[in-house]
Amino acid sequence: MSTMVTFNLSTFNPEFFILLGIPGLEQFHIWIGIPFFIIYLVAFAGNSILLYLICVERSLHEPMFFFLSMLAATDLILCNTCVPKTFSIFCLGPQQITFPGCLTQMFFLHFSFAMDSAILLAMAFDRYVAICFPLRYTTILTHQIITKIVVAILIRSFCIIFPCVFLLKRLPFCRELIVPHTYCEHIGIARLACADISINIWYGFAVPIMTIMSDMILIGISYTVILRAVFNLSSQDARQKALSTCGSHVCVILIFYTPAIFSVLAHRFGHNIPHSFHILFANLYVAIPPAINPIIYGVKTKQIWDKINLLFFKTNH
Repeated sequence: MSTMVTFNLSTFNPEFFILLGIPGLEQFHIWIGIPFFIIYLVAFAGNSILLYLICVERSLHEPMFFFLSMLAATDLILCNTCVPKTFSIFCLGPQQITFPGCLTQMFFLHFSFAMDSAILLAMAFDRYVAICFPLRYTTILTHQIITKIVVAILIRSFCIIFPCVFLLKRLPFCRELIVPHTYCEHIGIARLACADISINIWYGFAVPIMTIMSDMILIGISYTVILRAVFNLSSQDARQKALSTCGSHVCVILIFYTPAIFSVLAHRFGHNIPHSFHILFANLYVAIPPAINPIIYGVKTKQIWDKINLLFFKTNH
């Protein structure tokens, strides 16, 4: 009896999990890993350059670029949380990850997604103020207001995701601790437990989806009002400039939310979609948006493009 009790107690904190990679595609791991690592290098370099330019260039010390630097920093956290471990799985086969390491990876993965969504909402608000109230822009978006927005984004993202850590820590794990994935995510780890995980499923799906849905609705309202204001502008040049500025934001919003919606719908209704496709798609989702975002902003935002040209293509005489 005492042996059974000891066994049951020991299962609450497993020493490690084994991350398998993409089940069914093991023979293609190395071929998936090479482009995956190249995408990671693009994301790392692009977001690092963006952060550097926004930090050192005084002309970029505006609310829009401050939110953009937050997005770049969050994308760096996202890709560095998952991609290095995933690449080692693709190259070296299944890898161990400690239970605390798994919880840490899970937290920063979901925290980054919550942050990205909130930052995109803040950027939509910034564009709304800039286009609908141009003369009051600097008086509305003061340093104090921006600081409050940033603190609200951090607190909200933390409060949404941190309970997931405790929801996993309370579960007993007494099965084979093999994760058929390349990284730790909340529901995937919860499904390995030998206990009722209905709270995990309810919280893991309902709370983030409600949060992202509310962000999407507010972003949609912002851009509806923005477009109405833009098309009411009398000057063709002013209209073109406003649409160009908003274009990069809309591209990034679509790149972030479209795969998220597809993933949720595929998990809910796509029972005939192979599990390997879900995992491959999840891996692309943590690598591709962080790589594309700095490219979009670098190409479509004139101030940033000018600074990139100055940094790389013009030498000092």
